Amino acid sequence: MAPLLGLRTCIYRVSDMEKAKAWYSELLDFAPYFDEPFYIGFSVAGYELGLLPEESAVKTKSEGVNTYWGVENVDEYWAKLLAMGATVYEEPTEVGGGIITAMAKDPWGNLFGIIYNPHFQLP
Repeated sequence: MAPLLGLRTCIYRVSDMEKAKAWYSELLDFAPYFDEPFYIGFSVAGYELGLLPEESAVKTKSEGVNTYWGVENVDEYWAKLLAMGATVYEEPTEVGGGIITAMAKDPWGNLFGIIYNPHFQLP
């Protein structure tokens, strides 16, 4: 069997695609590369952040899987997330080895993690 090729896409389900597109465009500082009513896709440094419409109201979002987006400065990005209306899930924390993580919830209740990891490098 061939090995996994790595992560490709992180999907967030949202109740309002247009508002979510505007929110994520502002957060990322760029527009999506794919924009249809059924899917909105942002290319983030070779990975995909996707938005899907919620078909029905979801009682709770999954907190069992955490996705962290790499950033150079956790404090700056954390401040931007909170200024845009994200809510605190896990405050920025140094978890060892100079690695800093933080987790917020977007306006639709999706977990959005950020990480600074000086040891991680893409091939």
